[in-house]
Amino acid sequence: MLARQTSRSRKTAETSIELSLDLDGSGISSIDTGIPFFDHMLTLFSKHGLFDLSIKAEGDIEVDFHHTVEDTGITLGEVMKEALGTKEGIRRYGCCYLPMDETLARVVVDLSNRPHLEFRAPANTPSAPNLPFTLVEEFCRALASNLRANIHVELLYGRDGHHIAEAIFKGLARALRDACERDPRVKGIPSTKEAL
Repeated sequence: MLARQTSRSRKTAETSIELSLDLDGSGISSIDTGIPFFDHMLTLFSKHGLFDLSIKAEGDIEVDFHHTVEDTGITLGEVMKEALGTKEGIRRYGCCYLPMDETLARVVVDLSNRPHLEFRAPANTPSAPNLPFTLVEEFCRALASNLRANIHVELLYGRDGHHIAEAIFKGLARALRDACERDPRVKGIPSTKEAL
């Protein structure tokens, strides 16, 4: 059985990222982006997705966090797409309702090779204390575009910005875990087109 792990470096004038991923890991992570709250989100993404994940990112966080968050999402999407290979034998779809105290988020994933992000949250959704809520959407968009996945994220309700971000990242992890998992009943590529 082929190992589903890979790594990549991405360097721009704004960021430098080293990332490695094992889809069939146990949730071990080493995360350092220079943004502590984002590190926390990526650590729990690894833990609840059962992805072994290592990220070292250096970015222009003195300007703001946008470039580092977006470029990390880009790189993670590229690496995850590469690790999935032809996608033979995977479940393809994943769905998770994730509660976090007063918050409930729903995340649904299709590893369709048709990139799209549908991100629904009230306009006045609060941010976590150390990460603008808009960057949660930017991360998801970068991931969806570069993984070439159809990802739907909806905040059903919530009041605390930390809990809202955490519910989305954990929900994304669980939905992707299900979608990426091998299913012994799936023969070949899970599509009537026989291609993804």
